[in-house]
This record gives sequence, structure tokens and C-alpha cells, in this order.
Amino acid sequence: MTFAAYVLLLAIAVPAVAACAYLLLLTLLSQQLEPMSPRSRTLKFDLIVPAHNEASVIERTVSSLRKIDWPADRFRILVIADNCTDATAALARLAGATVLERHDASLRGKGYALNFAFRSSREHAWADAVIVVDADAEVSSNLVAAFAARIEGGVHAIQAHYGILNPLASWRTRLITIAKASFHIVRSRARERMKLSCGIRGNGWCVTHELLKNVPYQAYSLTEDLEYGIDIGLAGFRVAYVDEAHSNAEMVTDEKTAGTQRRRWEDGRFQLIRSRTIPLLLAAIRRADPVCFDLALDLMVLPLSYVTLNVLLLLGSALIAAHWRLASFSWVWVALACAMSLLAYVLRGWQLSGIGARGVFDLARAPVFLLWKVILMLRPRTEGWVRTDREK
Repeated sequence: MTFAAYVLLLAIAVPAVAACAYLLLLTLLSQQLEPMSPRSRTLKFDLIVPAHNEASVIERTVSSLRKIDWPADRFRILVIADNCTDATAALARLAGATVLERHDASLRGKGYALNFAFRSSREHAWADAVIVVDADAEVSSNLVAAFAARIEGGVHAIQAHYGILNPLASWRTRLITIAKASFHIVRSRARERMKLSCGIRGNGWCVTHELLKNVPYQAYSLTEDLEYGIDIGLAGFRVAYVDEAHSNAEMVTDEKTAGTQRRRWEDGRFQLIRSRTIPLLLAAIRRADPVCFDLALDLMVLPLSYVTLNVLLLLGSALIAAHWRLASFSWVWVALACAMSLLAYVLRGWQLSGIGARGVFDLARAPVFLLWKVILMLRPRTEGWVRTDREK
């Protein structure tokens, strides 16, 4: 190989090897975590549900929250009807929630709704902590108890497992369920085992008012959940992971709606990669902080579809180099090792997803899904809080 060809191959290999080695490490540390029970049941919680035109699902969510196994006089259900033009507020009240209505045409988005809710909770000075649940979610009855157990242990930020209510609705939802199991369960279990931060996932998370005082909520990007999780890490706190409790939400099956949602998430993630990676690395170096270092690594590891494309590009380039010069065949082994590491990560996600044998056949559709993801990035960007269309 010429020197230029070698440098090009190295440039392709470094990010692929780094990402796959990182994901393999997390896979190897993804054993089930031990559940925890609270010593007492005295902590008080505000359960906050940000909602924008969610009349079709809000009653079901409030009903799920009312079934939580925690003293009824120690939790409140607060629905934030944010710039709603439908019956969300009225239906939430009928279902038994306290409703706070917010109208602000200029400051729109889930982040502003959450900031409004957190300020209201703080001013009321009743709750010890707040819990955020999506407007289309159903939660496990032990959600509050699991959070309380961690708070009693000195933790101030916690994320429950974020699952999917309709995993078998289509091949697309089954693939996304497998991907989310890899992203949410595999990564979060490993990070909790290493006492790192699993981050905020947007649904089923809890922070104490003490933390909100130290780290005021000011996350208004397209991925406000990820942004606030990083803010928590930069402030010197970690987000603990709860393996035994969940908050499951619907995943859309319509291709157009799913595409809009996915594009918004990935746009927001790339914005944070540009703005937060360097501050996280600097904080990690200055404070010798493994939490900030891992949060930076998590940002630098791109979504699975991009890592897969990187590995495929490495394999193709390595085969070309080996054909050109047989001594370069070692690059093919490097690419195959990356591919096997990535496969182990995906298969572990499949195993934890509960999809079963059907999911193995769905994985054969992965190239179609990968092509869909690439096409998405060529479409126009979506601004603000755009309500996800619910399935009928």
C-alpha cells in the first residue's frame, strides 16, 4: 500500500475499532442488576406528565400512574397541558390528575413544559423529588418504590428502564425494540455496574429537588433529556439505573411518523456532540472524572446504523487492500473482529428485548432499516416540539 492508502485505512479503522470495543465491553457487563427496596415509604413525589394534544392517550397514562404501589398521600400526578388545543386538560382532570395549563406561543417544546412543571413543584414545596413520565406511557407499580430506594442510598438522579408498549406491532417496531434493548438495557446495566451515569432517556426518570437546586433545568434542545443528563454529569452527579422498574411508551409504526421522530432525535444528538463533547472531556481531565469521560464516549459513539456503516466501509476497504497486497490481510481480521463485536452487542439486545425467535428473522431486514436511516438524514429538519401522531 502507498502511505496515503494506509493513512486512509487507518482513519476508517480507528473510529470503528474504538466504537466496537466500547460496545463489546458494555455487552460483557450487561448482567441483570440486583433489585432494591426502600427502607421506608415516607418520601413524597410529584409525578409530572408533559402533554401536548394527547387527548387520545392521557387517560390511560393517568390510570397507570394511579395504580402505583406507594402511599396515596405521598405522590401527586401533575399533567402539564402545554399549548393544547384539544381535550387533554379536561380528560386528565376527569382521570384524577392535577392539571397545570401552560400557554406560550414563543417558548414551545417539552423542555419549557418541564421547566414550568419543576418550578411549580418547587414553589409548592411539598415533594422531595419529581418523576417524569411520557403522556403515552404505562409504568410498573414499583416505579416510585425503586426510585425511593436509590434516593435513600444517596442518589439524586435515577432512570428506569424505558421500554416499548407495542413491540410486536410491525417488523419496524420489533427492530427498534431490539435496538432500544441494546441502547437502554445493555448500556445502562453496564454503566450502573461501573457506577457511571446511564443518562436521562426522556421517559421514566427522577431527580430530587436538591439536585434541581444545584443543577437548574435549562434543557431546551431537540434532545432535552440527553442534554440534561449531560448537565447533571458536568455538575458532578451521576444518573443511576433502575433495572427492576419500567416506564413503557408506544412506538409508532407508520413510516413517515417514525421517520420524523427518528430524524428529530438524531439531529438533536448531533447538536450535542458538537457542543458538549469537548466540555465533557475537559471536565474528565480536570477532575479525573470517569462519569464525564464515559458521557463523552457515549456521545462520540454514533447511532448503531452509523457504526455499522463504518464497519462495512472498513471491511470493504480492507478487502480491497488485501487484494492489492496480501500482507495487508490483517486489516480484514480487524474488520471482522469489529463486525463480531457489533453482532454480539445486537444479539444481546435481541436476547434482552423479549422479542423471541421472530426477532432473529426481523434482523434480516436490518439492511432495509439501515437504508431507511440513511435516507432520513437527507430530509428537512423538524423544529420544536412536534407531537407524535398516535396509533388509532
